[in-house]
Amino acid sequence: MKNPTLARRIGLGVALFSLAALLATATVADESSNGTRELPRGHFHLPEAGNVIGEAYTVVVEEGETLLDIGRRHNAGYEEMRMANPDVSIWAPQPGTEVVIPAQHILPDAPREGIVVNLSELRLYYYSRPGIVETYPISIGRDGFATPVGVTRTTVKVKDPHWSPPRSMREEAAARGEPPPAVVPPGPDNPLGRHAILLGLPSYLIHGTNMPDGVGMRASRGCIRMFPEDIESLYERVPSGTQVNIIDQPFKVAWSADGVLYAQSFPQLEENQGTFEPIINAMEVLANAFGEERPPVDYAQLRRVVENPDGRLVSLLRVAEEEPAPVAPQQDSLDEGLFSEIELGQLSGLFTELEAYRR
Repeated sequence: MKNPTLARRIGLGVALFSLAALLATATVADESSNGTRELPRGHFHLPEAGNVIGEAYTVVVEEGETLLDIGRRHNAGYEEMRMANPDVSIWAPQPGTEVVIPAQHILPDAPREGIVVNLSELRLYYYSRPGIVETYPISIGRDGFATPVGVTRTTVKVKDPHWSPPRSMREEAAARGEPPPAVVPPGPDNPLGRHAILLGLPSYLIHGTNMPDGVGMRASRGCIRMFPEDIESLYERVPSGTQVNIIDQPFKVAWSADGVLYAQSFPQLEENQGTFEPIINAMEVLANAFGEERPPVDYAQLRRVVENPDGRLVSLLRVAEEEPAPVAPQQDSLDEGLFSEIELGQLSGLFTELEAYRR
């Protein structure tokens, strides 16, 4: 060819076409192998039926890993990993140990809009686009600095924020003889991390952290903390003005796509302990979810789920062929007084009474 420039252009065009064809082929192969393209970290397709996303799975501990390292890599926080693996050391798990990744979740009972934060679950959900929900572990306010429930919106997004310690923290530090600086500049010592999303609630933010091991527990003074990589992802994509619905649902129930009725229970927040009976709350959740069309619930299983809130999804369906096993009274139960009056055989009647009350 006499025109070298034209030859180079043709060659480049052929190369680009070949690359596009290769990518298209790879996409088709990916979609044909598992039915859908692989989603990024924390992203799930909304189920066509039911209200359950993800699935639990196991991985093997490698040399030098902590349970928190594994959790962070697999989108799980401190309390989630601790409850899913109660017999495994957080800081020094034995190499070769098989550990559970609690990656199955019931979507909160809230409108599928914007950001939903479930405090008891220590987890954030983001309905980012049609058919997709994202979920990430978070930290919330510790006892005495509770993160408030309510509906607000995102306002301003700040990259590399400065941090001014609140007055309560300055007073505590001064009492110890360790007055903090008035302002902490961006950098590795900044507890806000590199990204912050301000909320309409004054002084409350969704932000990163310089102490990621604390993500997934109650560790803040009311703000919502995320792993640095998770807040960076949200920061780039969450528009200002996005609704943020902060709720507290320690007990959730939902059908799965394959027709299993699951329950998921979490420990009550300390400030709410004593304000309601967990078993009554669970019955109200069931009544609100199903009304008169309640499914055949295994009430003994319901009681076990409520008394052992570990975040695992457990089936509540009663198997008709099975004879219910007798349940011995548990004198050491925290709900001893309640269960001495309400036997398991009467829980169905309680359900009916709750329905009548709601009507």
